[in-house]
Parts: sequence; structure tokens; C-alpha cells
Amino acid sequence: MTRELKVDTAVLCTTCHGDGAAPGSHPVPCETCRGQGEVAHVQRSFLGEVRTLRPCAACRGFGSIVPDPCRECAGDGRVRSRRSLTVKIPAGVDTGTRVQLTEQGEVGPGGGPAGDLYVEIHVAPHETFVRQGNDLHCTVSIPMTAAALGTTLTMPTLEADVAPEAEVETELETEFELDIRPGTQSGTETVLRGRGVPGLRGGRGDLIVTVAVDTPTKLDPRQEELLRELAAIRGEEQPLGQVRAGTKSVFGRLRDAFNAH
Repeated sequence: MTRELKVDTAVLCTTCHGDGAAPGSHPVPCETCRGQGEVAHVQRSFLGEVRTLRPCAACRGFGSIVPDPCRECAGDGRVRSRRSLTVKIPAGVDTGTRVQLTEQGEVGPGGGPAGDLYVEIHVAPHETFVRQGNDLHCTVSIPMTAAALGTTLTMPTLEADVAPEAEVETELETEFELDIRPGTQSGTETVLRGRGVPGLRGGRGDLIVTVAVDTPTKLDPRQEELLRELAAIRGEEQPLGQVRAGTKSVFGRLRDAFNAH
């Protein structure tokens, strides 16, 4: 996908074309460094003379001096301007991903080459899916009867957000069928391979669908009668319940591992 951005950057001055001189004038070579942009410094030490090169303070390293600066850019060769850019965002980016736009940054002083512009991506939360790496997670709620008898649900895909209107033909898959097996328990996870987020280096993550079984909180007399009849048929009028040990924490499992030796 693409996005339009407005950025405030330094661009080339159109009056002086980057040399910083007013119309009708031109830069002259610096007399201090003789147009080299750097001067030599000699420092004496117990090891002898140490010769170093430093940027010329008179011309600031440019090698030339502007006697009559451009009034538009004050001799800098660039001005501030707001411009629009089209950013192509590759599939699979995540929050914190940076997209590099070559030579779309600020122009250097004196009409120097432009740098690069880095656009940092922030991904907004999705209404349906939660992203973990390249995998997508979502929860689907079904009634108790559908969990017991089984059903087929129509689920949206991630591409449904960018698909055109229904009247326009498209090859994008906007929905798929999810089979709920009879006897599905609340918390059951179904992993759908290759239906997650595309990877920046190829491949695609998975979609993990978690089933949440809704237990009715209000029943009319007929519904309550039918459920009591079902409980009687299944011998569940006075269920004993099954007590299981809770899931141990990481530290609990480590403690048990050390105690076993």
C-alpha cells in the first residue's frame, strides 16, 4: 500500500541554485585555505611534530566565501519547504519498522547532496485480530448448542480491510469457512496455516482462532425444561465435577525439576 506524507525539509534554493550567492555574483576562493577547505596545524610533542588537517574556520570547510549572500537563503544555499511524498509501505511491516527513502532527506549546506528520509511505521490496533510476530490471533464466540452439535462459521480475512467494494471483482480472499467440530470446548484453538501476516522476507504467519462458548444466563421456562430433560438423559442432574491441578508457573516447574534430582 502507499501513503501520502507531508514533510518539512531543507530544499535547494531556487534563487541561487545552491551556491549561496546573490544573483549577479558568485562565490570566490577562500584566501585562508586557498580554496582547499582545510588548513594544516602543526603541533610539537616529545615524539616530534604532529601535522593535522582541520576545516577552515574562514570558509567553514567549503573552500569558498560568498561576498554577497543570497537574500532568499542567507547564503546557506537551501530553504525550508513543505512537500508531499508518496511512501510505499511493504507488506509485513510492524510498529518500529523504518522505511528508507533514498535522497528524500534534507539538502546539504551549499547545495550539497540530499540525505535519506527514514519513515518509522506505527501500526494501529485491529478491531478483530491481535498480532504476535507474523501470527494473528482472534476469538470467536459461539452458543452452547453450536459447540455441542458443531457448525460452520464464515470468518473474515485480513485482506477484507483492503478489498474493493463488493461490485468490483477482486482476487483477494475476503472470507473463509471455519468448521467447528461437535463437542468443541471453550478455549479450543484452531491453527490455520498461512493465514497470518506476510513476512518481510517471504512466507506468512498463521491465524490462531480461539473458541469461546457462551453459556446462556437467562432461560425461559421451555428452555429450562429442555435443558433439565437433557441433563436427566445424560445423568448430569447432580454432577460431581472434575477437580484438576492448576497450571504451574515457570518457577514451580523449575522447582519440581530441581527437587526430582
